[in-house]
Amino acid sequence: MTKKWFGLIAFATCLVACKNSGTTDAGTTSAATSNSSFSLDAAKQTIDSANLRFADAVRRGDSAMLGGYYHSDALFMLPNYEPIAKANIAATMGGMIRMGIKDTKLSTTDLVGNEDLLLETGTYEMYGDNKMVIDKGKYLMAWKKEDGQWKIYRDIINTNLPMRQGH
Repeated sequence: MTKKWFGLIAFATCLVACKNSGTTDAGTTSAATSNSSFSLDAAKQTIDSANLRFADAVRRGDSAMLGGYYHSDALFMLPNYEPIAKANIAATMGGMIRMGIKDTKLSTTDLVGNEDLLLETGTYEMYGDNKMVIDKGKYLMAWKKEDGQWKIYRDIINTNLPMRQGH
């Protein structure tokens, strides 16, 4: 009988502790007070602007600038490849440019998050010479602040084109 009561008391204590762990002395949650200055609309404008500058860097063939958009702990995840860490992202971008990518278009379809992390869902198109579509598909990008700026923390692209024969 004692073990049963001890278990119930421990469970009740846990419930009370978990319920009260996110409140301040004023009775408001700490997340609510820190969110007051965050604006998802302003974050969306920042991400939209970054995506336009990203596309401009592709047009200029500036792989170093493209690599600079990524967080120091970033992972770039392309179809059929292992995740690429920040140290190799600029070189990967350079390889894509050398393979013939001349331009890209990123279109955000959804952005959710808070002051710590944003998740962008969208579609992309990659173009070669004469605006020929090389690839198109969808993407997820997680954005995380580093040194006060939003940086790409996780970048996953998924092509809509059928897999080539022989792969």
